[in-house]
Amino acid sequence: MKAPYILLTLLLLNACSDNKQKTAEQQADSVRTVQAPKRIGEVMGVAVIEPAARISQLSAETGGVVQQINVTIGEQLRKGQVILTMDNALESAQLRQAAVKINTQQDAVETARQQVQTLRVQLQKAEADLVRSDKLFAGNALTRKELDDARYAVQNLQQQIRASEAQVKQAQGRIGELRADIRYASTVAGLKTVKAPVDGTLLSLDAKVGQFLATNQSIGDFAPAGPLVALTEIDELFALRVKVGQKAYIRPQGSNERLSTGTVVLASPYLRKKSLFSDNASNLEDRRVREVRVQLDNPANVIIGARVECIIQVGNGQ
Repeated sequence: MKAPYILLTLLLLNACSDNKQKTAEQQADSVRTVQAPKRIGEVMGVAVIEPAARISQLSAETGGVVQQINVTIGEQLRKGQVILTMDNALESAQLRQAAVKINTQQDAVETARQQVQTLRVQLQKAEADLVRSDKLFAGNALTRKELDDARYAVQNLQQQIRASEAQVKQAQGRIGELRADIRYASTVAGLKTVKAPVDGTLLSLDAKVGQFLATNQSIGDFAPAGPLVALTEIDELFALRVKVGQKAYIRPQGSNERLSTGTVVLASPYLRKKSLFSDNASNLEDRRVREVRVQLDNPANVIIGARVECIIQVGNGQ
């Protein structure tokens, strides 16, 4: 009788223990279910260092053979400073030819003006002769034919003066055309140079003396003067956490050393496919990113084109 009783007692105790364990596990699951999600204070993206005005490519507006290179890579340039000059012998010859033509035409204008002046002097004499002829005809001292000849001489000179004045205007108009030709030839000759578009730094130059450059051929990279930015892409999971004005810092990839602090100056208003580092095979095509630019406080600590890690402090917001 005692053995069955003891066995029954042990079974009841075991059942109670199992029920308590299940209840504790259920309570633990319940706690885990309602536990607040982890807050994120920073988001990171791989960035590339660029000028705020972006890198621009230099090119020749017209083709030609490089005659002279006036600057070196890394040099600080002023707007309009000549980077290289191409052979412009033909354009210079056209410019000289146009200058000679305009000098000749100016002489022609002066000659036409002198001709007008001569005709006006003749007209004055003819008009005086006509007045005398009228008096003589009135006194029957001159025939009708002689009077008509005097009147015709006046009219003929008046017509010649009008024609000569028209020639002067035409010659002056030709000077305007030649001046336009000079401006055109000067402009074409000016295209035989490549100049700095704005103040900035020459990053690279792929041109040599004697090399032929085709029209609009890219010959180098140019960094406009101004602040540097870290251009990064933030995954769409964290895109809404990034705001303009948030603080950030950059560091070398795989290092904790801070190269520079900065401030978010641009957060793109839309998501797009990854573009900065699309050569990375681990990037998933279906993931979207938000372009973000961080203006750096210490640009001297970085180099244009460097890849860094950009950490944006988004606070404790979820």
